Amino acid sequence: MKQKKWNGYLRVGMVITACMLLLTLVGLFYAPYDHTAMNKAEKMLPPSSSHLFGTDNFGRDIFSRVLKGAGTTLTIALSTVVIGAVCGTAVGAVTGYFGGLVDEGLMRLNDALTAFPSILLALLIISLTGPGKYNVIAALGIVFIPSFARVTRMSFASLRDVNYITSARLMGASNARILLVHMLPNTMRVLLPAVTIGFNNAVLAEASMSFLGIGVTPPDASLGYMLSESQGMFAAAPWYAVCTGLTIVLLIFGVGLIGEGLQARNREVA
Repeated sequence: MKQKKWNGYLRVGMVITACMLLLTLVGLFYAPYDHTAMNKAEKMLPPSSSHLFGTDNFGRDIFSRVLKGAGTTLTIALSTVVIGAVCGTAVGAVTGYFGGLVDEGLMRLNDALTAFPSILLALLIISLTGPGKYNVIAALGIVFIPSFARVTRMSFASLRDVNYITSARLMGASNARILLVHMLPNTMRVLLPAVTIGFNNAVLAEASMSFLGIGVTPPDASLGYMLSESQGMFAAAPWYAVCTGLTIVLLIFGVGLIGEGLQARNREVA
């Protein structure tokens, strides 16, 4: 019964995520309209066969903008998770395996970063570097390193003295080989759920920053910035906010179900 439950989470999550990824990939190469093209004659049109999500106050096609905005948000979230996961895993692996002064020094630096609320630290970095897609990626990537480092450190520390690691060490395996070949694959069980959580946090952080006008800025499309735009026209064109917000919710919901399924599977195995 439990297995069916987490299998259901994974399947539904994968279907939703695959659909969102497919739409995003399509948007990279094709959109019904230019997402920046304005048409005063078609302002505030409701959803129809010619404009699936309607148009905004400038006559821009909302569906085309959602496709482009989802692509921007997805790019930022994936890039952020890659930076955070790679750097955080490297730090966590070194501290968890070697311990001692290396562990003490790097984890104190990690604690210093986590002492600040992540979104405030990202806002501080953005205020120094300025808004823009690549600055948002760099800021969020730095902010996400400590969380991945802490998760990975606990996993590597628990594996450091198990029998097969001790045997590999006695057989002359190098530290690099032990870390990459023997230990890293066995941390995927805890690292993959952390990746899904990090992805959803990155989507929310990017949307929040763009909503406040300090993240992705025009002409780049962003779901958060579009949600901010739709706020002032909710009474006249509610479809703008609904379609944009629903896209964010589905993106987070799908990946969240995958993460929940992975965590449920880990609990069952444990």
